[in-house]
Amino acid sequence: MSLRNCRITRVILFIFIARLALAGSVMAQVTTGTIAGKVFDNSSKDPLEYATIAVINSQTGKVVTGTVADAKGNFKIASVPAGTYKIEIDFIGYEKNIIDNVKVGAGGSTVTIGQVFLNPSTHSLSSVVVTADKPLVENKIDKIVYNASIDVTSQGGLAIDVLKKVPQVTVDIDGNVELQGNSNIRFLINGKPSSVFGNNVADALASIPASQIKSIEAITNPGAKYDSQGTGGIINIILQDNKMQGVNASVNLSAGTRLENSSANLNIRHNNFGINAFFSGNASLKSKMPFSQTRVSSDTAGNKTTLTQSGETDVERNGFRTGLGFDWSITKSDNLIGSVGFNQFQFRNSGITDLDQLTVDPGGNLLSDLKSFRNSDSWMRFRSLDASLEYKKKFRKEGQELDVLFNSTYGTPHSQYTLTQTYNGDSYPYMGSSSLNPGTDREIDISVDYSMPVKQSFTMETGVKSTFHDINSIADASKYSTAGDIFIPDPLQSYNMNYNMNIFAGYISGNVKLFNLVDLKAGVRYEHTDVSIDLANTTIPSYGTIVPSTVLSYNLSKTSSIKLSYSRRIERADYRSLNPFMNLSDPYNISTGNPRLKPEYGNNLELGYSSSFPRGGNIYFSVIERINTQDVKQMTTFYPTYLIGDSLYTNVSVSAPQNIGEEYNTGISASGSYPITKMLNIRGSLMMTHRYSVSNVTGNLSTGIRARLNMNLTWQLPKDLVMEAFGNYNAPSRNIQGKVPQFFIYSFAFRKMFMHKNASFGFTATNFLSEYVRQVTTITTSNSNSTSIRQMPFRSFGISFTYKFGKIEFSKNNNREDDDNSYMNQNGSH
Repeated sequence: MSLRNCRITRVILFIFIARLALAGSVMAQVTTGTIAGKVFDNSSKDPLEYATIAVINSQTGKVVTGTVADAKGNFKIASVPAGTYKIEIDFIGYEKNIIDNVKVGAGGSTVTIGQVFLNPSTHSLSSVVVTADKPLVENKIDKIVYNASIDVTSQGGLAIDVLKKVPQVTVDIDGNVELQGNSNIRFLINGKPSSVFGNNVADALASIPASQIKSIEAITNPGAKYDSQGTGGIINIILQDNKMQGVNASVNLSAGTRLENSSANLNIRHNNFGINAFFSGNASLKSKMPFSQTRVSSDTAGNKTTLTQSGETDVERNGFRTGLGFDWSITKSDNLIGSVGFNQFQFRNSGITDLDQLTVDPGGNLLSDLKSFRNSDSWMRFRSLDASLEYKKKFRKEGQELDVLFNSTYGTPHSQYTLTQTYNGDSYPYMGSSSLNPGTDREIDISVDYSMPVKQSFTMETGVKSTFHDINSIADASKYSTAGDIFIPDPLQSYNMNYNMNIFAGYISGNVKLFNLVDLKAGVRYEHTDVSIDLANTTIPSYGTIVPSTVLSYNLSKTSSIKLSYSRRIERADYRSLNPFMNLSDPYNISTGNPRLKPEYGNNLELGYSSSFPRGGNIYFSVIERINTQDVKQMTTFYPTYLIGDSLYTNVSVSAPQNIGEEYNTGISASGSYPITKMLNIRGSLMMTHRYSVSNVTGNLSTGIRARLNMNLTWQLPKDLVMEAFGNYNAPSRNIQGKVPQFFIYSFAFRKMFMHKNASFGFTATNFLSEYVRQVTTITTSNSNSTSIRQMPFRSFGISFTYKFGKIEFSKNNNREDDDNSYMNQNGSH
């Protein structure tokens, strides 16, 4: 069967399954209705997440059903039998609101009770500490939400550690992240872009402590309101916040054998005005990483060269984040939100490498055997300043809103390296180089969004956005002079590059309920991109992109649903991919960027099924098809000789991103949790994809199956003690030039709460049975074969302490007895 016919067959299969489900539902007689509304704080006008809504039979006085409000205060209770009810809305710290004589008719009708405002209670709650019984993983219609704030093993870790547990997300040993098998992800912080992700995502994620993360949203098929950037989708990191009246704060301190970090949060709110401040810092202790590489290559004369490199490097990493924000409810319908934040992280890698370069002729006769050693030191630092100001306007009509946002991010990446290479027995180097690479990465975003309910079952959204992105990169290179034993400037390897990209976008989308059975959210976004670059012989024409998106969902029952979604995405190159800086810290393995990269386009299709179990727990299963055109991959090319400026390098592999053609990823994803007992819960996720490339570089190639599995076991013990075990396995996989190694990460943790649950102590042990994780990577080109072995230091032990004061956390069930986070009741929504 041809590739095109395979794709058509998959699409037909998806549509057939969706229609089959719809057809079955229409045959059933609808004898129930739906109750919907919104809950707000009457003082601040903020939505009340986890407010409890109970539907009570007016005649019997018994509770029929109920729910809790979501993050925007919305609630919707489906499958309510026809009848007359009393709606009771309650929230700890607020006075109860009761709405009488709510009539629900048959035929699937929806009763909207509108906006409900709760008044803060006049009783003092200063000594009450109540925590949300929130599910750890929530499967929503358009995203998966991982609530990191209730994850016991996140204490003392980093954002990269939390991401390893998010369903459909894969993190390799180096911290590189994939979403449904695609690494081109748009990272956001609190829904806003930051230049901190433009230089090195892994290092940026290693600068955010897990203790500051409220939740992580994995959005595989974003709607038209979102920027189309990121063929893999969007990962939105939401930081901790608190909107309670008064002063409250939290402090987290962690110490370990590999990582030290600390964080502090302060929130102050009085009536309609609140401010928040935070600071966090972390440092990885210096660790040694043994490594070796063997590469066998040949030249046009048939000579064969075997290059062996071995040694160990000292690795250091540290960073900090700080920021200040405010929100001001000017009136009941006007809100102003602002924030400013500063980030810095840096990374250093240094060491001595022994080299042996042996060359033989086609007959096996020895031509040369050169033994030497290399002394190298590379250092990278990134700083960014982020600022935003947002105005929100609510109109009289429920759901009608205007949102105006200004967001600015300014980053200053800086990298440098120095190396010398000396023959064994010599006193002075025979070659060397050094370079400074400072730069700037600035982005300004201005957007206006407007939403309006057209009628009860139909809501429209529209908006416009302008993005102005400017990149500057300077390379100040020097080369070693054997004559003077000094480094002298090398103008032929130095440059100054300016890259400017302006994006003008507009979108329209709608959310409609069809036949009182199916929810449809569809939209289209248009983005016009203008690019200019001052690199010689490089011209990039402007282009326009149409990006549609659709999500179709249907509730099969009160506990299960299916969805079919499609989106088109684009991947524009970031600072690291575009920067033509030649990293010569290893002159036999050179890496660089490619300012001539074309954008990559992605077409993503997903059919998913979710269900909740009666005893608690949930499961989500999906079938995925991802098709990328102008696909970008890091490609390695071997050169017997390679000229950079006026310097000639020999026996060199050069790695740079290239547009290689098309890539097809077909896969399945499954995740879920189940309470084995009332105190013991098991949670896991599985991701398997098959990758097929149609490449103008390597030709057609199937790289086989890629698989990732993680499992988590949580045990709630008496006296506020929680224990947890976690394991993550990534199977070995092939790429278009070689093999990526497998790895297995495991951890054990516990947390004990005390001081009336205002404080907690935690312990975490990771990969405690072995000091290193061994990584074997192969790269094959037309004239070389390379095998690299790294011993990644990974064993660690750590302790953490958390203290909270002046903070009230709310519970779904209003239970003020035994009110700690219940790790056992991790029921996902759908």
